[in-house]
Order: sequence, then structure tokens, then C-alpha cells
Amino acid sequence: MNIGVDAAALGMSNAVTSHSADVNSGYWNPAGLLKLEDSQASLMHSSYFANIANYDYAAFAMPIDDRSAVGFSLIRFAVDDILNTTQLIDAQGNINYDRISLFSTADYGLTFSYARHMPIQGLNYGVNAKVIRRIIGDFATSWGFGLDFGMQFESKNNWKFGVMARDITTTFNAWAIDEEEFKTISDAIPGQNQDLPETTEITIPKLQVGISKKVDFNYDYSLLTSVNLNVRFEQNNDIISTEIASINPALGFEFGYIDMVYLRGGMGNFQNELQIDNSEQVSFQPTFGVGFQYKGIQVDYAFTDIGDQSVALYSNVFSLKLDFSIFR
Repeated sequence: MNIGVDAAALGMSNAVTSHSADVNSGYWNPAGLLKLEDSQASLMHSSYFANIANYDYAAFAMPIDDRSAVGFSLIRFAVDDILNTTQLIDAQGNINYDRISLFSTADYGLTFSYARHMPIQGLNYGVNAKVIRRIIGDFATSWGFGLDFGMQFESKNNWKFGVMARDITTTFNAWAIDEEEFKTISDAIPGQNQDLPETTEITIPKLQVGISKKVDFNYDYSLLTSVNLNVRFEQNNDIISTEIASINPALGFEFGYIDMVYLRGGMGNFQNELQIDNSEQVSFQPTFGVGFQYKGIQVDYAFTDIGDQSVALYSNVFSLKLDFSIFR
């Protein structure tokens, strides 16, 4: 639930909290759903870790009336067809490859979004209700629930501001572990997997604050610039970190031509990395993307390093957005 969706947003280093205004707002800031003029659908696919893991997303949103809108989205992140070799060697020490089986480990996130105009002109809010489902083959499963809250404000001079509070109730996951399956791996390596793992986990709240502005020039061209401050209430390696909270900035831009062709870029995930000589060096995650939109159909592509500006671990992300107004 923290990776992000939509290649257009990922191409801008996720700095879209203030100006997200389509079906994907259900993830980035549900208040943005109020910008919809018709129903929209979105699909995305990307692969991580040399195609070992698949990340898929689908969403649908529509306006209810002139003051409210709703949306639904489903995310799946999974590693499929993992070899289960726990029964490869029997009690007598014999190896039997027919005893190898396959299993998958998958995380699912189902989100219901609702957005509504507030009495103050230009101010909107939205809420997300999330259901989390996690599956590790036959070994363990879990259910989780959480809430998000977002707001957007657009000033008369076209500045946009946004706030997104994620997991405001502290998202809670409860695990059910199959003890019979656990016994098959218990102590398979002496001294390991002897005790059942914890059956509860929580996701602490996060806060995202954004500001953006779009400028049109020479009739055909536009430039959207955006800044995000991502706040986590813990101490970590973010570029600004205290015992109370850490702050990680993200910068993004989108250069558009006749509202049809888009070039995007950004920088985010700024980290203080400890080097082998105990010195610290600031790393960041660069992003790049392109997009094409024509008559309600938008295709986007993002190219990004999964962690920092190193030479490895780059991922290709593709997404498709469809505005149902083309069928009217």
C-alpha cells in the first residue's frame, strides 16, 4: 500500500498529493475525485526484483452528483510459484523431487473512497476505507482494516494545496497461522522457526503535505511543478529525522504539449545512507516518465530505480486510464 499507483504519478516521484484529480485520486488523495466529470477506470502493471514480483492495480471512480464522488480500487503485490521444498527430504533422509510443491505469497488492498465538496469554495475532502488481505500459501493468512483522510484546496490564482493522512486509525492486521503447516518447517534448520511468529501487526500513521501550480504558456505548452513533504512518525534514515517524526521531500514536474503529450520527472526518497567508512551520504530516487492522451484514453510509462540513484534495480511501470466520456 506504500509503493504507489499510476505511472503518471510515479513518474513525478509521487509528488501529486495537491493536484491528483482523476480515478487514481482514490489512492493519492480521495478529495481529488471531485474533479471527475464522468466515470473513469484505470489499470497498472509493473514488475519488481527482476520480474520475481508482480504489482497490479485496477480502479474505478465516478461522480455521484455535483457535490460528491466515489471510487473503488484493488491492489495486488505477489510472488507466485514459489518452490516449497520443506518436504524434499523425508524422515529417512531420502530426496524425492516429487515432493516439491508450489505456493504464492500475495498482498491485496481493497479501497473504497468517498469525496465531497465543503461549504468553503475550493476546499474538498475525501476518506478511504481499506481492507487488507495477506496470504502466504497455506502457512498463514491475515485481515486488516484502516482509514485515510485527505483534503485539497485550490486558490483563485491556481495554487493547489493538499494534505493526505494515511492509516489515521493505525491500520491493524491480524494473522491466522496454520500450526500444522508451521510444524513442517519448524526447526528444519536447527534453532530456527521454533516459535510461532507474532499474530498481530500495525501500520503507523503517515502524513503527506503537497503544493503545486500549473502554468500555461505559448498557448500549446504547460508546466506543472509539485512539491511533497512526506512525514512518518518515527526516526529513520530520512533526510530530516528526529525522535518524533521524519520528513522526506519529493519534487516532480510535468511538461505538457497541447494536453496530449507529457514528459515527467522527479526526485524523492532522500535518505542518509551510512557508508563503509561510517560517513553519511545523501541518496535519492530519480524518476522519469512519459504519457500520451487522446480522446479520453491515456497511456503512461514510468522508469524508476526502486530505491536510489544506483545503476541497478530499475523498474518499468505501465498504466492505462479510460474516461467514459468517449462513449457519450
